[in-house]
Amino acid sequence: MPPRWSSARAAPDRRPVASVSMNAGWKHWHALALFSALLVAPSLIGCSPANADSPGTGIGRHWAARPAFPATAPGLSPVRQRIVAVLRAQYENPPESPAVYTQGVREPWCADFVSWTQRRAGSPVRNPGNGSWRIPGVATLTEYYQSVGRFHGPDYRPKPGDVVLYAPPNRFKQHTNTVIAVDGDNVTTLGGNEPPHGISINGYRLATVKGIVGYGSPR
Repeated sequence: MPPRWSSARAAPDRRPVASVSMNAGWKHWHALALFSALLVAPSLIGCSPANADSPGTGIGRHWAARPAFPATAPGLSPVRQRIVAVLRAQYENPPESPAVYTQGVREPWCADFVSWTQRRAGSPVRNPGNGSWRIPGVATLTEYYQSVGRFHGPDYRPKPGDVVLYAPPNRFKQHTNTVIAVDGDNVTTLGGNEPPHGISINGYRLATVKGIVGYGSPR
């Protein structure tokens, strides 16, 4: 049976972004969510996973091909250690529904996932529109980090616990996730509403990645 979702919606940002299907593990819920997304697509700002990735994986399922969560780097600050630990817990024991991250709102949820994990780790963001801990839009999340002086441009060298903010021409288009490991030029990330597994490990090389808007650092 599909999970029950609130009919409430986040205040629109009025900036267009591609709508995506969200974790089609529940057939009836997925059809309803996709229909809703098509109706309100012009007003949603959220996450746009890579077009080439298939949408058919449930968030609560464990897949044999899922990579192991990387070891935590030594020397991280306490808040960065907590962020990585929270992300590890969500990756290894995902909930059955992304509603836990969105407060029941049907919407692309990559920024919700970032908001939830940062708050859980003791480094909450604050929605400038309503004061909530949850910022559902990538553009608004970027503006938040800029407004509090914790935004870094694309040439910054990220650390585990930093939030990554993407835009086209990145393969994720408009999206956000969190750094969980850095090894030389290679950055490993974990994000929600992200292919191939809903909560997924991905990565990029600093020397070749395109479409990084910048990074948000924890408190």
